[in-house]
Amino acid sequence: MENALTIEDFYKNKLSWMPDNLKREMGHFNVFNINVCACSKNRPIPYSRKDYYKISLLKGRNLIHYADRTVQSDKYALLFANPMIPYNWESLEDEQSGYFCIFTEDFFNQFGSLKDYPMFKPGNSKVYILSDEQLTEFEAIYQKMFEEINSDFLYKYDVLRGLVFNLLHSALKMQSVEAAYYPVSNASTRIASLFAELLERQFPIESQVQRMKLRSPVDFAGHLSVHVNHLNRSLKEVTGKTTSQLIAERVSQEARALLKHTNWNISEIAFSLGFEELSHFINFFKKNFKETPKTYRDRLDV
Repeated sequence: MENALTIEDFYKNKLSWMPDNLKREMGHFNVFNINVCACSKNRPIPYSRKDYYKISLLKGRNLIHYADRTVQSDKYALLFANPMIPYNWESLEDEQSGYFCIFTEDFFNQFGSLKDYPMFKPGNSKVYILSDEQLTEFEAIYQKMFEEINSDFLYKYDVLRGLVFNLLHSALKMQSVEAAYYPVSNASTRIASLFAELLERQFPIESQVQRMKLRSPVDFAGHLSVHVNHLNRSLKEVTGKTTSQLIAERVSQEARALLKHTNWNISEIAFSLGFEELSHFINFFKKNFKETPKTYRDRLDV
Protein backbone atom coordinates (compact mmCIF):
# COMPACT_ATOMS: atom_id res chain seq x y z
CA MET A 1 0.00 0.00 0.00
CA GLU A 2 1.40 3.38 -0.99
CA ASN A 3 2.25 5.64 1.95
CA ALA A 4 -0.14 8.56 2.33
CA LEU A 5 1.29 12.05 2.01
CA THR A 6 1.23 13.74 5.40
CA ILE A 7 -0.24 17.22 5.72
CA GLU A 8 3.22 18.51 6.68
CA ASP A 9 4.76 17.01 3.52
CA PHE A 10 1.93 18.42 1.42
CA TYR A 11 2.59 21.98 2.57
CA LYS A 12 6.34 21.55 2.33
CA ASN A 13 6.05 20.42 -1.29
CA LYS A 14 3.69 23.23 -2.20
CA LEU A 15 5.88 25.91 -0.63
CA SER A 16 9.33 24.73 -1.71
CA TRP A 17 9.31 25.74 -5.37
CA MET A 18 10.57 29.28 -4.88
CA PRO A 19 14.31 30.18 -4.69
CA ASP A 20 15.44 31.38 -1.25
CA ASN A 21 16.29 34.90 -2.40
CA LEU A 22 12.83 35.32 -3.92
CA LYS A 23 11.19 33.87 -0.80
CA ARG A 24 12.77 36.56 1.31
CA GLU A 25 11.59 39.29 -1.04
CA MET A 26 7.98 38.31 -1.56
CA GLY A 27 7.12 35.59 0.93
CA HIS A 28 4.80 32.69 0.14
CA PHE A 29 1.24 32.48 -1.07
CA ASN A 30 -0.87 29.65 -2.50
CA VAL A 31 -4.52 28.66 -2.71
CA PHE A 32 -6.08 25.18 -2.86
CA ASN A 33 -9.26 23.17 -2.98
CA ILE A 34 -9.67 21.30 0.30
CA ASN A 35 -10.28 18.01 -1.47
CA VAL A 36 -6.63 17.90 -2.64
CA CYS A 37 -5.78 16.85 0.93
CA ALA A 38 -8.11 13.85 0.68
CA CYS A 39 -9.82 14.96 3.89
CA SER A 40 -12.71 12.87 5.08
CA LYS A 41 -14.66 11.94 8.16
CA ASN A 42 -12.07 9.26 8.90
CA ARG A 43 -9.03 11.47 8.21
CA PRO A 44 -9.35 14.79 10.06
CA ILE A 45 -6.81 17.54 9.49
CA PRO A 46 -4.27 17.04 12.31
CA TYR A 47 -3.55 19.50 15.09
CA SER A 48 -0.82 21.75 13.82
CA ARG A 49 1.12 24.92 14.34
CA LYS A 50 3.11 25.92 11.30
CA ASP A 51 5.13 28.83 9.95
CA TYR A 52 2.36 30.38 7.90
CA TYR A 53 -1.08 31.89 8.14
CA LYS A 54 -4.09 30.08 6.73
CA ILE A 55 -7.66 31.11 5.90
CA SER A 56 -10.04 28.21 5.26
CA LEU A 57 -13.57 28.27 3.86
CA LEU A 58 -15.17 25.06 5.19
CA LYS A 59 -18.36 23.69 3.67
CA GLY A 60 -20.40 21.06 5.47
CA ARG A 61 -20.62 20.00 9.11
CA ASN A 62 -17.35 20.31 11.03
CA LEU A 63 -15.88 20.48 14.49
CA ILE A 64 -13.22 23.19 14.60
CA HIS A 65 -10.66 23.02 17.42
CA TYR A 66 -8.15 25.74 18.19
CA ALA A 67 -6.25 26.67 21.32
CA ASP A 68 -8.63 25.52 24.06
CA ARG A 69 -11.90 25.97 22.17
CA THR A 70 -14.15 23.89 19.96
CA VAL A 71 -16.80 25.34 17.63
CA GLN A 72 -19.30 23.30 15.61
CA SER A 73 -20.20 24.52 12.14
CA ASP A 74 -23.33 23.00 10.61
CA LYS A 75 -23.11 24.57 7.12
CA TYR A 76 -20.30 27.01 6.30
CA ALA A 77 -17.46 28.54 8.30
CA LEU A 78 -14.42 30.72 7.80
CA LEU A 79 -11.41 29.72 9.91
CA PHE A 80 -8.43 32.03 10.49
CA ALA A 81 -5.26 30.25 11.64
CA ASN A 82 -1.92 31.77 12.58
CA PRO A 83 1.48 30.22 13.42
CA MET A 84 1.03 30.80 17.16
CA ILE A 85 -2.16 28.82 17.77
CA PRO A 86 -2.47 25.04 17.31
CA TYR A 87 -5.65 24.15 15.44
CA ASN A 88 -7.42 21.40 13.59
CA TRP A 89 -10.82 20.66 12.14
CA GLU A 90 -12.65 17.41 11.57
CA SER A 91 -15.47 16.71 9.18
CA LEU A 92 -18.70 15.27 10.52
CA GLU A 93 -19.57 14.11 7.01
CA ASP A 94 -18.08 11.48 4.71
CA GLU A 95 -16.45 14.00 2.40
CA GLN A 96 -15.31 17.60 2.84
CA SER A 97 -15.23 20.53 0.46
CA GLY A 98 -14.10 24.12 0.50
CA TYR A 99 -10.96 26.15 -0.09
CA PHE A 100 -7.97 27.51 1.77
CA CYS A 101 -5.14 29.92 1.13
CA ILE A 102 -1.81 29.90 2.95
CA PHE A 103 0.78 32.66 3.18
CA THR A 104 3.73 33.81 5.26
CA GLU A 105 3.94 37.04 7.20
CA ASP A 106 6.62 38.19 4.74
CA PHE A 107 4.01 38.22 1.99
CA PHE A 108 2.48 41.30 3.65
CA ASN A 109 5.53 42.99 5.15
CA GLN A 110 5.25 46.15 3.06
CA PHE A 111 1.58 46.54 3.99
CA GLY A 112 1.93 46.47 7.79
CA SER A 113 1.54 43.66 10.29
CA LEU A 114 -1.04 40.92 9.98
CA LYS A 115 -0.87 40.62 13.76
CA ASP A 116 -2.78 43.91 14.03
CA TYR A 117 -5.94 42.25 12.68
CA PRO A 118 -8.28 40.99 15.43
CA MET A 119 -8.66 37.46 14.02
CA PHE A 120 -4.88 36.98 14.27
CA LYS A 121 -4.53 38.39 17.80
CA PRO A 122 -4.33 36.11 20.84
CA GLY A 123 -7.65 35.58 22.56
CA ASN A 124 -9.78 36.85 19.67
CA SER A 125 -12.23 35.07 17.41
CA LYS A 126 -10.86 32.66 14.82
CA VAL A 127 -14.13 31.18 13.48
CA TYR A 128 -16.90 32.96 11.58
CA ILE A 129 -20.13 31.11 10.77
CA LEU A 130 -21.48 32.01 7.32
CA SER A 131 -24.97 32.30 5.88
CA ASP A 132 -25.81 31.18 2.33
CA GLU A 133 -25.38 34.74 1.08
CA GLN A 134 -22.06 35.17 2.84
CA LEU A 135 -20.82 31.87 1.43
CA THR A 136 -21.44 33.19 -2.07
CA GLU A 137 -19.43 36.32 -1.29
CA PHE A 138 -16.43 34.48 0.15
CA GLU A 139 -16.51 31.71 -2.46
CA ALA A 140 -16.23 34.37 -5.17
CA ILE A 141 -13.06 35.72 -3.52
CA TYR A 142 -11.44 32.27 -3.58
CA GLN A 143 -12.43 31.73 -7.21
CA LYS A 144 -10.76 35.04 -8.05
CA MET A 145 -7.63 33.84 -6.23
CA PHE A 146 -7.50 30.73 -8.42
CA GLU A 147 -7.87 32.86 -11.55
CA GLU A 148 -5.11 35.26 -10.52
CA ILE A 149 -2.54 32.72 -9.35
CA ASN A 150 -2.88 30.84 -12.64
CA SER A 151 -2.63 33.99 -14.74
CA ASP A 152 0.43 35.57 -16.39
CA PHE A 153 -0.38 39.01 -15.02
CA LEU A 154 2.84 40.74 -13.92
CA TYR A 155 1.29 42.15 -10.73
CA LYS A 156 -0.85 39.18 -9.79
CA TYR A 157 0.64 38.89 -6.29
CA ASP A 158 -0.45 42.45 -5.55
CA VAL A 159 -3.96 41.42 -6.60
CA LEU A 160 -3.74 38.32 -4.39
CA ARG A 161 -2.72 40.42 -1.40
CA GLY A 162 -5.75 42.58 -2.03
CA LEU A 163 -7.99 39.52 -2.14
CA VAL A 164 -6.64 38.32 1.23
CA PHE A 165 -7.39 41.75 2.69
CA ASN A 166 -10.86 41.43 1.17
CA LEU A 167 -11.34 38.21 3.15
CA LEU A 168 -10.14 39.91 6.35
CA HIS A 169 -12.27 43.01 5.99
CA SER A 170 -15.39 41.11 4.96
CA ALA A 171 -15.04 38.90 8.03
CA LEU A 172 -14.53 41.89 10.33
CA LYS A 173 -17.90 43.26 9.24
CA MET A 174 -19.54 40.12 10.58
CA GLN A 175 -20.29 39.10 14.13
CA SER A 176 -18.04 36.21 15.04
CA VAL A 177 -19.45 33.01 16.42
CA GLU A 178 -17.85 33.66 19.80
CA ALA A 179 -19.47 37.06 20.21
CA ALA A 180 -22.78 35.26 20.58
CA TYR A 181 -21.31 32.72 23.00
CA TYR A 182 -19.71 35.26 25.36
CA PRO A 183 -21.97 38.33 25.82
CA VAL A 184 -19.86 39.93 28.56
CA SER A 185 -18.99 43.40 29.71
CA ASN A 186 -16.39 45.45 27.87
CA ALA A 187 -14.20 45.66 30.99
CA SER A 188 -14.03 41.89 31.40
CA THR A 189 -13.44 41.38 27.69
CA ARG A 190 -10.62 43.91 27.72
CA ILE A 191 -8.89 42.26 30.69
CA ALA A 192 -9.30 38.81 29.13
CA SER A 193 -7.83 40.05 25.85
CA LEU A 194 -4.82 41.64 27.56
CA PHE A 195 -4.25 38.48 29.60
CA ALA A 196 -4.38 36.32 26.47
CA GLU A 197 -1.91 38.59 24.70
CA LEU A 198 0.52 38.52 27.65
CA LEU A 199 0.27 34.74 27.83
CA GLU A 200 0.70 34.21 24.09
CA ARG A 201 3.67 36.57 23.76
CA GLN A 202 5.76 34.04 25.64
CA PHE A 203 5.32 31.47 22.87
CA PRO A 204 6.54 29.71 20.89
CA ILE A 205 9.60 28.67 22.90
CA GLU A 206 12.37 28.59 20.30
CA SER A 207 15.59 28.01 22.24
CA GLN A 208 16.75 26.34 25.44
CA VAL A 209 17.71 29.72 26.91
CA GLN A 210 14.25 31.17 26.40
CA ARG A 211 12.06 30.91 29.48
CA MET A 212 8.53 31.78 30.49
CA LYS A 213 8.60 34.69 32.91
CA LEU A 214 4.90 34.93 33.71
CA ARG A 215 3.76 31.63 35.21
CA SER A 216 1.24 32.33 37.97
CA PRO A 217 -2.05 34.26 38.23
CA VAL A 218 -0.26 36.71 40.55
CA ASP A 219 2.40 37.35 37.86
CA PHE A 220 -0.25 38.22 35.27
CA ALA A 221 -2.33 40.29 37.67
CA GLY A 222 0.74 42.34 38.56
CA HIS A 223 1.51 43.11 34.91
CA LEU A 224 -2.13 44.05 34.28
CA SER A 225 -2.32 46.19 37.43
CA VAL A 226 -5.42 44.42 38.71
CA HIS A 227 -6.09 42.32 41.79
CA VAL A 228 -5.67 38.62 41.15
CA ASN A 229 -9.27 37.98 42.23
CA HIS A 230 -10.53 40.55 39.73
CA LEU A 231 -8.49 38.93 36.95
CA ASN A 232 -9.88 35.54 37.86
CA ARG A 233 -13.49 36.78 37.86
CA SER A 234 -13.04 38.47 34.48
CA LEU A 235 -11.54 35.40 32.85
CA LYS A 236 -14.19 33.17 34.38
CA GLU A 237 -16.89 35.47 33.00
CA VAL A 238 -15.43 35.57 29.50
CA THR A 239 -14.06 32.03 29.07
CA GLY A 240 -15.71 29.99 31.80
CA LYS A 241 -12.23 29.02 33.07
CA THR A 242 -9.97 30.23 35.85
CA THR A 243 -6.64 31.99 35.38
CA SER A 244 -4.76 28.89 36.54
CA GLN A 245 -6.67 26.65 34.12
CA LEU A 246 -5.90 28.89 31.13
CA ILE A 247 -2.21 29.10 32.01
CA ALA A 248 -1.99 25.34 32.53
CA GLU A 249 -3.74 24.59 29.21
CA ARG A 250 -1.39 26.85 27.26
CA VAL A 251 1.70 25.47 28.99
CA SER A 252 0.43 21.96 28.29
CA GLN A 253 0.09 22.75 24.59
CA GLU A 254 3.63 24.09 24.43
CA ALA A 255 4.99 21.14 26.38
CA ARG A 256 3.58 18.68 23.87
CA ALA A 257 4.84 20.77 20.95
CA LEU A 258 8.37 20.85 22.37
CA LEU A 259 8.37 17.13 23.13
CA LYS A 260 7.18 16.39 19.62
CA HIS A 261 9.13 18.87 17.51
CA THR A 262 12.48 19.30 19.31
CA ASN A 263 15.26 17.02 20.47
CA TRP A 264 15.71 18.94 23.74
CA ASN A 265 15.95 16.81 26.82
CA ILE A 266 13.06 16.90 29.26
CA SER A 267 15.00 18.97 31.79
CA GLU A 268 15.58 21.69 29.17
CA ILE A 269 11.89 21.72 28.27
CA ALA A 270 10.91 21.93 31.94
CA PHE A 271 13.27 24.90 32.45
CA SER A 272 11.94 26.71 29.37
CA LEU A 273 8.38 26.34 30.63
CA GLY A 274 9.26 27.92 33.96
CA PHE A 275 9.39 24.86 36.19
CA GLU A 276 11.95 25.14 38.99
CA GLU A 277 12.29 21.37 39.38
CA LEU A 278 12.07 18.58 36.81
CA SER A 279 9.80 16.64 39.15
CA HIS A 280 7.31 19.53 39.14
CA PHE A 281 7.10 19.37 35.34
CA ILE A 282 6.69 15.59 35.32
CA ASN A 283 3.89 15.79 37.89
CA PHE A 284 2.23 18.62 35.93
CA PHE A 285 2.36 16.62 32.69
CA LYS A 286 1.03 13.45 34.33
CA LYS A 287 -1.85 15.39 35.88
CA ASN A 288 -2.88 16.82 32.49
CA PHE A 289 -2.15 13.89 30.16
CA LYS A 290 -2.13 10.78 32.40
CA GLU A 291 1.40 9.88 31.28
CA THR A 292 4.94 11.13 31.81
CA PRO A 293 6.71 13.38 29.28
CA LYS A 294 9.09 10.51 28.43
CA THR A 295 6.23 8.10 27.80
CA TYR A 296 4.52 10.66 25.56
CA ARG A 297 7.69 11.26 23.52
CA ASP A 298 8.48 7.55 23.25
CA ARG A 299 4.96 6.86 22.05
CA LEU A 300 5.38 9.41 19.25
CA ASP A 301 8.50 7.63 18.03
CA VAL A 302 6.83 4.24 17.72
